[in-house]
Amino acid sequence: MDMKLELVGVPVTDVDRAKAFYLAVGFHADHDHTVSDNVRFVQMTPPGSACSIAFGKGITTMTPGSLDNLQMVVADADAVRAELVARGVEVSDVDEQPWGRFVYFSDPDGNGWALQQLPEWSAGAGGDGDQPTP
Repeated sequence: MDMKLELVGVPVTDVDRAKAFYLAVGFHADHDHTVSDNVRFVQMTPPGSACSIAFGKGITTMTPGSLDNLQMVVADADAVRAELVARGVEVSDVDEQPWGRFVYFSDPDGNGWALQQLPEWSAGAGGDGDQPTP
């Protein structure tokens, strides 16, 4: 039985500000539909991702900014960091860890994101999955 995560709700206070931010990060705007005075649904997808995010009015009861450590995998942490800085996104320096290289940023409400470049040994990065022995 397959189970595919395809949509994650992101709690925001200002829908238009969030949409502008995620466009600056490079997400594609899939849908922006006002259903009623109480419901507006915006769906955006990171480039290359099979999973999208949704935010809007009447979408979730989570507190804006309460999501932490949403994570996407990237091929090159340095390159993606440079691209985001060029787009005006405030990002961290590259954080080197044994399990990958990370760049962090938050949306205007404080929802936290991590971009991970997998280590060479990782099967997800095309390696054999066997960690090197120290």
